[in-house]
Amino acid sequence: MFEGLVDKISDAFKKFKNKGKLTEADVKAGMREIKLALLEADVNFKVVKEFIAKVTERAVGEEVLESLVPAQHIVKIVNEELVSLMGTTNAKLNIASKPPTVVLMCGLQGSGKTTHSGKLAMMYKKQGRSPLLVACDIYRPAAIKQLQVVGEKAGVAVFEKGTQDPVKTVKEALAYAYKYGHDMVFIDTAGRLHIDEELMAELKRVKEAANPTEILLVVDAMTGQDAVNVAESFNNLLDITGVILTKMDGDTRGGAALSVKYVTGKPIKFIGTGEKLENIEPFHPDRAASRILGMGDVLSLIEKAEAAYDEKQAAELERKFRESSFTLEDYLSQFAQIKNMGSIESLMGMLPGVNTSKLKDAKIDEKAMGRMEAIILSMTPKERNHPEILNSSRKKRIAAGSGTSVEEINRLLKQFEQTKTLMKQFTGGKRGKRGKMRMPFGF
Repeated sequence: MFEGLVDKISDAFKKFKNKGKLTEADVKAGMREIKLALLEADVNFKVVKEFIAKVTERAVGEEVLESLVPAQHIVKIVNEELVSLMGTTNAKLNIASKPPTVVLMCGLQGSGKTTHSGKLAMMYKKQGRSPLLVACDIYRPAAIKQLQVVGEKAGVAVFEKGTQDPVKTVKEALAYAYKYGHDMVFIDTAGRLHIDEELMAELKRVKEAANPTEILLVVDAMTGQDAVNVAESFNNLLDITGVILTKMDGDTRGGAALSVKYVTGKPIKFIGTGEKLENIEPFHPDRAASRILGMGDVLSLIEKAEAAYDEKQAAELERKFRESSFTLEDYLSQFAQIKNMGSIESLMGMLPGVNTSKLKDAKIDEKAMGRMEAIILSMTPKERNHPEILNSSRKKRIAAGSGTSVEEINRLLKQFEQTKTLMKQFTGGKRGKRGKMRMPFGF
């Protein structure tokens, strides 16, 4: 996420950091580089112009130029202006005072509208709500079937009436939601290949019938400036309440994220970060700015860890480490917890100071964890609980069963023992002090 922009802005800041004192000319030269970085990232030209003007005005002030650490002041100013540009705070989904909360999903075809309807429904189901998905795309082949599949995966009910008038379907769906106690309704409308007048007129009628609490526009972040143009058009016609940017995990530029709020005046409420239904996150402008400036996103990393790991599991794991009863079975469960948090590369990208482009050069082996899982799954229950009985013949059998080698098995066992020793020290096993574990360990 933002990889290309991060690298270019980091290069611009290096020139500031290499100088003990800055002149106004130094600041303006650095701002030119940041301006080029933003334009290359496909950020709207008007946005870039105003952003650079604001940062420059603040950066050439006496307080900054006379400071002992002017570079740090400029980074702080850029960070504050980036946050302001993207919306200042996390804009949460509005919940109706009287259920159901009706969310109208709209956007062009291929933006991920149907999938993200399911993602949102599953997110709010996990929060204890009772969502209902409504199929109103009667034009795209298999659109209704796709929503049904998504609903089944998310464990959310789907209301559909085939190819009847979407306005009628919406009215019937709302009556159904009232009757069966669904407190949230997500309406998946027909996607458009472009801004089509006839379909937009239909969408207006659907809006009138639904009287939605929220109108969320789903746009593909990777389309850059086009995403902003689409957002502006839909906002002019429907007065949207927020935006969902999809494919943010593949957007190295960031033009859409930095432009949408400025152009439409409407906040980015959620971002899609992958293909799985779990891959959706509330958008936090401050965290996005932090990532753009190469400062990582530790808060999101902690939230991912806490979502994948509950307090009871953490307490039980801590007890096992202290009592030296941690087994390969437990080690296996750690892999599952880590996988739930996302790819290792995406997690590393959230750490401060990690250059995401250099992660590719590091050749992170995402399949290594799968091989370790295969090794443990090829063991008998007794072997998992008592790895000390693993002799050469047992290791050969396990290697054949897991498609690995004896060397990989030995490496796993050594890593397992090192983890046990390290974590016993971490949890205060020798001193009797308890350390609170906040993240899954064992990798």
